[in-house]
Amino acid sequence: MCKIEKKVERKREMGGILKGESRGGVEKQLKGSKMKLWMIRATTSVLLWTCIVQLTAIGDTWGPRVLNVWPPCFNRESDAASSLVHDTLPSIPQRVLPHKRVYKNNGYLMVSCNGGLNQMRAAICDMVAIARYLNVTLIVPELDKSSFWADPSEFKDIFDVEHFITSLRDEVRILKELPPRLKRRVELGRVYSMPPISWSDISYYHNQILPLIQKYKVVQLNRTDSRLANNGQPLEIQKLRCRVNFSALRFTSQIEELGKRVIRLLRQNGPFLVLHLRYEMDMLAFSGCTQGCNEEEVEELTRMRYAYPWWKEKIINSDLKRKDGLCPLTPEETALTLSALDIDPSMQIYIAAGEIYGGERRMASLATAYPNLVRKEILLGASDLRFFQNHSSQMAALDYLVSLESDIFVPTYDGNMAKVVEGHRRFLGFKKTVLLDRRLLVDLIDQYTNGSLSWDEFSAAVKESHSDRMGGPVNRLVIPDRPKEEDYFYSNPEECLQMPSVDLWIST
Repeated sequence: MCKIEKKVERKREMGGILKGESRGGVEKQLKGSKMKLWMIRATTSVLLWTCIVQLTAIGDTWGPRVLNVWPPCFNRESDAASSLVHDTLPSIPQRVLPHKRVYKNNGYLMVSCNGGLNQMRAAICDMVAIARYLNVTLIVPELDKSSFWADPSEFKDIFDVEHFITSLRDEVRILKELPPRLKRRVELGRVYSMPPISWSDISYYHNQILPLIQKYKVVQLNRTDSRLANNGQPLEIQKLRCRVNFSALRFTSQIEELGKRVIRLLRQNGPFLVLHLRYEMDMLAFSGCTQGCNEEEVEELTRMRYAYPWWKEKIINSDLKRKDGLCPLTPEETALTLSALDIDPSMQIYIAAGEIYGGERRMASLATAYPNLVRKEILLGASDLRFFQNHSSQMAALDYLVSLESDIFVPTYDGNMAKVVEGHRRFLGFKKTVLLDRRLLVDLIDQYTNGSLSWDEFSAAVKESHSDRMGGPVNRLVIPDRPKEEDYFYSNPEECLQMPSVDLWIST
């Protein structure tokens, strides 16, 4: 009996154990299933986030294409609503960014430009081409704030920085600032800085500058004007200089809109001529050109020239410089020249310049011959220009836009603005640009004023000598070993223009 009870009791214990083991196995299976489910969810989440990041990265390029091929059922609006939107709103083309250029980065290039707006503009174009050739990352250029004009404007205050970066991304990587580690090094003053040699061939940058960038990781080039040679460069370098100048360097929307407004106001009253009258105080002081100035003005200009130690030429013979054609035309000489070229006296003359030295007294003869003189300060209200006050480069940007659109452009001196606008107008279809032969003109003017030439003789001589100086197709002058005397690349970017293929004119 006892044995039977013990057997029954043992069976019960075994059954309990089996039941416990079975329950434990189930619990283990449940735990395993939960772990697998958690792993699946985690993996799915990672994959989804990866997809989202990838889609975000390529959304600008591929997003619209993907959406276009989705079936209509995925659209939130009905076909009728979509049709209504298309009928009432103008179609805006999707902006397609160029693909990023992939290359091994050799380092970082910082650029500190010098001079006025157009001097810096040309330098920026050169530096982009150099950065592309060296396979380095370019930091958005720093603009000159210490020149005579003391303009505090940053790059982003004048140019559309986002457009500048994105429009060139298939050529060169451009960043707004250095990576933190390198930025800190620069802030501590540990940066290799130097001015490159003027008018250098692109090979100079490959042989001399690239090793420095590879050694120091970041190099700063300062005083960057006229550092790349006009001629003898690879065709792709020349074309890239043009692309930067005519496409990537777009002014800010504020400057663009105000420029368009000035142009509309001028167009309402018919055709207009832009006169780049380079007769400001700084120009006269540094050139030493004092034609028509009184004794007090001559002394003031001389004092100013001596006050700036970086301007090396101090003693200047104004008469000799003028006879050599190295002085800007005076307002009086300009009035005679425009009249001799048969410019209609009723035509609008837009003065693209700063404050004219001598004021209304010096402008009197020009205003008498051409009473329809206008300036941006006359066409626009003070409130429109208040943000541009004391920002000479932004004011120059407005004049630049108006100069491009004018029916005729006449610079009285071949400075940086005159040259860059001349080249840009050639690019826009050889728009009429009167390139004055100042050396010949001052001689003709002197003969006319002393009675040696009649008006008809003077006018005929001026027209004949300028018949082929109207901004039409012409070969860029190349002077071996004398780059300062040859034609400037940006005044005649021949490689980028639609013109017959001819050999460059070589002067010996």
